Amino acid sequence: MIKQFSLRLLALGLIATSWGCGTGGPQGQVVGSTIRVNNIVSAPIGMTWVPSGVMHMGASDQDVRNANDVKNRTVQMLGFYMDATEITNAEYRQFVNWVRDSTAHSVLGDYRDLEDGSQVIDWKKKLKWNDADLQDQMASYYVPNTESIWGKKEFDNSKLKYHYEAFDYDQMAKQSVPGQNQNRLNYLMKYDVNAYPDTTVWMKLFSYSYNEPITHQYFWYPSFDKYPVVGVNWNQANAFSQWRTQLWRGYRDSKKMYLEGNFRLPSEEQWEWAARGGRTQSPYPWGGPYLVNKKGCYLANFKPNRGNYSADGGLYTVRADAYWPNDYGLYNMSGNVAEWTSSPYEINTYSNVSDMSPDVRSRAKDSDPTWWKRKVIRGGSWKDVASFLQVSSRDYEFADTAKAFIGFRCIIENIAPSLSNKTPKR
Repeated sequence: MIKQFSLRLLALGLIATSWGCGTGGPQGQVVGSTIRVNNIVSAPIGMTWVPSGVMHMGASDQDVRNANDVKNRTVQMLGFYMDATEITNAEYRQFVNWVRDSTAHSVLGDYRDLEDGSQVIDWKKKLKWNDADLQDQMASYYVPNTESIWGKKEFDNSKLKYHYEAFDYDQMAKQSVPGQNQNRLNYLMKYDVNAYPDTTVWMKLFSYSYNEPITHQYFWYPSFDKYPVVGVNWNQANAFSQWRTQLWRGYRDSKKMYLEGNFRLPSEEQWEWAARGGRTQSPYPWGGPYLVNKKGCYLANFKPNRGNYSADGGLYTVRADAYWPNDYGLYNMSGNVAEWTSSPYEINTYSNVSDMSPDVRSRAKDSDPTWWKRKVIRGGSWKDVASFLQVSSRDYEFADTAKAFIGFRCIIENIAPSLSNKTPKR
């Protein structure tokens, strides 16, 4: 019996030898797996590289607000791509239009079957929004005739919702047990977020001020295409980032290209590192300590002097690419609109973060205290005084609140060049 078993093993060994062991290397050597997808990394359009380095974070000047929340700390930062400008109206409108069109395709049943039996939207089918049959099937998404004063059907943008799902990798990593399979559904988070920005913020926030024209025109009028989008809360900014990742992933998958990282909001430490532009202990992105150059021209859009808003060239916001960029090629890191970050606002954050790629995260539930839902905003805006423009200044807003002076920009991380501190080849 033992002899017969040995003969079987020998036969299996001979078969394996004749097959070449499948993916073995030359002469039976270990050379590593070379069957990989294309790993060419291209910079996303409109983004610029922020290199790795050491940052002396915290107050570069006196704490004018006396908030005592910007203590000095030295940390090591990893490189990443960041939008050169704030997300513009035109860019955010692309997101809104995608949600509108995908909603219509879903209502009309425009799907195509995949090999695994699942279905996806068939984007090759064209939508004719002036078609009466389409409007009838989409009737619930239109303003009722009794509420319209223009004599034609109006699409109700407030009903546009973007649904997305994501895994809570933090909890998955913390609760994982070696050798045991994880039920990924336990960490699946689902979101339904209103896609359309709150265009009424121009009227809500300024009492006894006539802002109705900018309320009607700012988001849709072509002259404002290159202006930063406002009226977007923290949840909407995250939804936009996830949608952007979906587009990027879909294209790279179709080309069999490797995908690294997701688009997301920067942490407040990443934002400060990018805003400094490689300068150490400078109060502003352009250095400082002044807000004007040699010719007396303002270097940012804010509230100069005692309230002469237009002295810097803009009564409200200005184009997202106005003024000179900092040394990393980033525009309006101070002024124009304040920007959402991914970080929760806590006074003593700087005392608790790691000195290696610092980051603090929290996920507040609806039942949690209101103060848990504060998110850090950075950079100051067109309505703020100079102290808010300092790269170290911190402020906060609630995650579900939209304002006429808050926008955002995205980052995407590329770890390989970050670790060696090499600028990726475009």
